[in-house]
Amino acid sequence: MIKILRYTEYLYVAVALFSIYRIYTDWNMDRQNAYLFVFFAIVSIAMFFFRRNYRKKFERRNRDNQK
Repeated sequence: MIKILRYTEYLYVAVALFSIYRIYTDWNMDRQNAYLFVFFAIVSIAMFFFRRNYRKKFERRNRDNQK
């Protein structure tokens, strides 16, 4: 279960990188679409840190319960 949580963290990083790429390519041609990808990039980065914090808390709780 912990490994799945670790992989989903990096899925958010991949979405953020793709969004940043789309922002870079669409900025001059379709500004409205670029703003949508700015939103996706910000949310993806925030979700990465949220999920990482949640996973570490979960690991600490499991480690403390096993002692």
